[in-house]
Amino acid sequence: MSEEKNASLYKQVKRKLLDDIRSGVYKVGDKLPTELEFCEIYNVSRTTIRLALQQLDLEGRIKKIQGKGTFVVKGKIPHHTWAPISSFPEHMHDLGRRAESRVLETAVIPAASPFDELLNIPAQSPVTKVARLRIADDEPVSYEVSYIPWQTAPGLASDDLTGSLFKLLREKYGVHINRSVETLEPVVVEPEVAELLKIEPGTPVFLIKTISYVEPDTPVEYSTGYFRSDTSNFIIERQYRPEE
Repeated sequence: MSEEKNASLYKQVKRKLLDDIRSGVYKVGDKLPTELEFCEIYNVSRTTIRLALQQLDLEGRIKKIQGKGTFVVKGKIPHHTWAPISSFPEHMHDLGRRAESRVLETAVIPAASPFDELLNIPAQSPVTKVARLRIADDEPVSYEVSYIPWQTAPGLASDDLTGSLFKLLREKYGVHINRSVETLEPVVVEPEVAELLKIEPGTPVFLIKTISYVEPDTPVEYSTGYFRSDTSNFIIERQYRPEE
């Protein structure tokens, strides 16, 4: 079997297994069939099965326990460092998780450093602040705060912000975000944020700072997101570029 065909088959097997997990054929805590049993079920090679299981393990959907077998786990929420921009509800839907966004604060505030520099707006000009708690399957997973220049979306603070912010900006305000730049670092959050995330004070979390742009490279949103390290992981995908 060629490498290309083998890669294609493992992706098909992975999709089928994910569908079975989402639909409840294999529930959280269930022990999966062995590699050899999967070979018979899907009529593919053991290498193909192993590749599919390794990918699901990497993404936190299954866990191999030495001497016991492979089990379905609730797992962490994967965030690809190279991926199309998608909203939290869309991302959770793709993972078969139930999403909720709880709005904790909306306000129009004067832009102070570093927001004025990051958003390329005059100091003290108005920005809309939106603080939200992201919840997956009734469990808080991240606390996110967005800052948008008021002139970009006047009245945003009065809108329903429980859904996709980018979709609202696009459909109501004609703001089409085309790219985002993110930085990630481990930090320890303030006790107030730890309480919101239902973690012990002093627990490390992932801090993601994001600047989102519209054409031509105009920043329209700056956000900070604190992601629980026990519910999220981040997958780095690199593309090989041969030497010329």
